Amino acid sequence: VQLQASGGGLVQAGGSLRLSCAVSGKIIAIYAMGWYRQLPGKQRELVATLTSDGRTDYADFVKGRFTISRDSAKNTVYLQMNSLKPEDTAVYYCNVDLTYYSASAEIIAYKPWGQGTLVTVSS
Repeated sequence: VQLQASGGGLVQAGGSLRLSCAVSGKIIAIYAMGWYRQLPGKQRELVATLTSDGRTDYADFVKGRFTISRDSAKNTVYLQMNSLKPEDTAVYYCNVDLTYYSASAEIIAYKPWGQGTLVTVSS
């Protein structure tokens, strides 16, 4: 199982970016997908989550600005980020709660992380 995150970059304050995270492998089911971020010198923190039944949860600091969504056919989760602020500058990571088939056909529960994508918001 691999998670491939993309979409980060440099944007001016007030601008927008859309992050993507594609999950590949012998996936059986995805129960939840989420985005986290890590600011310089700080611990990783929750940004938004989306469960398989459509429930979303957002950190207070992104409510009304960020939207999490999913393309189930592509096993991809997105984070649309609008009205970006310099304090949103961070490395953004995706995380997925899933089960998959191992090489020996065992069912494995797994919560992998993507490699992180840097978002820089200039003032």
